[in-house]
Amino acid sequence: MSTPDVTVIIGAYEAMPYLVRCLESVENQTLGADRIEIVAVDDGSTDGTGEYLEEFAARTSVPTRVVRQANSGGPSGPRNVGLGMARGRYVFFLDADDYFGDEALERMVTRADRAKTDVVLGKVVGVNRGAPRSMWTATKDRVNVYNSKIIYTLSAQKLFRRELLERIGLQFDEGLKTGEDALFTMEAYLRGAGVSVISNYICYYLVGRDDGKHVTKSGTYEWRFDSARAMMALIHRLEPAGPRRDFLMVRPFTVGLIQQFGPNFLRDSQEVRRHKMELAAPLMDMYWNDGVARLIKVAERLRLAAVARGRADVLVDHLTYLQEKTVPEVVSSRKGDKLFLAYPHFRDRSSGLSDSDFEVTVPDWRDGKRIEKPEVVPGRPSLSRRVVRRMRRDVRRWRARITTG
Repeated sequence: MSTPDVTVIIGAYEAMPYLVRCLESVENQTLGADRIEIVAVDDGSTDGTGEYLEEFAARTSVPTRVVRQANSGGPSGPRNVGLGMARGRYVFFLDADDYFGDEALERMVTRADRAKTDVVLGKVVGVNRGAPRSMWTATKDRVNVYNSKIIYTLSAQKLFRRELLERIGLQFDEGLKTGEDALFTMEAYLRGAGVSVISNYICYYLVGRDDGKHVTKSGTYEWRFDSARAMMALIHRLEPAGPRRDFLMVRPFTVGLIQQFGPNFLRDSQEVRRHKMELAAPLMDMYWNDGVARLIKVAERLRLAAVARGRADVLVDHLTYLQEKTVPEVVSSRKGDKLFLAYPHFRDRSSGLSDSDFEVTVPDWRDGKRIEKPEVVPGRPSLSRRVVRRMRRDVRRWRARITTG
């Protein structure tokens, strides 16, 4: 039996009727049925999902194996079962709710073979839901987490070279209730031989279910802390201390941890507030530093700085201020070489916050090396008017993002 190019792994739970279109999209691939195999795992469904998979396997021209098992409680178990059965040179984790564009697999396999990369991101669009957009600006043969926006799409719906996954023993963490795909994908990004991006063709349609049965929309805040903790530990394990690590750490702080200290915190009970601060404390002690802080916009940095100092009261003041959509004053330092946003507790030493927590920083990145746009004009003691205008423009943009977010 010849080796297929791609094993499409489908973990399915209560997936009807979405599963019908999902499987049709595999059959319709221009790559050809002889170059694809499907491994489908029914994770204890009771809505006819398992029966439909078996019926499909009996009639389709795409070689299909079906596993029916007791419910595992999440997507990691079925994906790992499918990965263990995969024979393809590449694997793709297709959610049973979603579907492919007709040329998706052909384009991704061709790109990976040509560029010799280990991961391929095909353009994703949402159907009745949002989808990541910032990474689809151009089609690229080879990028990495430092010179692109791929760090902001860590879902598992990507083409992975199976040799990489086997070589590093990569599987989904079945101990995590959420964020397991982010952990898996980040490790593949960091340990693989580059990433390709396809932006000129829609490869994947991310479907919003009418019944709202998405695991990412459910769960407890403790699960989110578990996910953030695992991601932070992974980054520290794989990336040495320095600017590259700081850059990577922005992601778990701003996509994961900070959401636990947003507007909902104002509605949390005192007990929940206390528990969240307790869960965050060891993460802030171990992973929060000035290098990471300066890469985060001021309004978000202040929330995290308050958490790092264990000041729930200061955090509440800041969140209330943001909720009221008040615009902070822009304050220049005495020497004129720095700008600050005067949010609540600016220069209030009793708050535990420092001036640096309020400082406007405008970092830029090139291949993981931090290059800050000049804040001080060389040979002059103060900011030039041009630099001040530019920084004030950036501040206005941040304000707009704050008030609309």
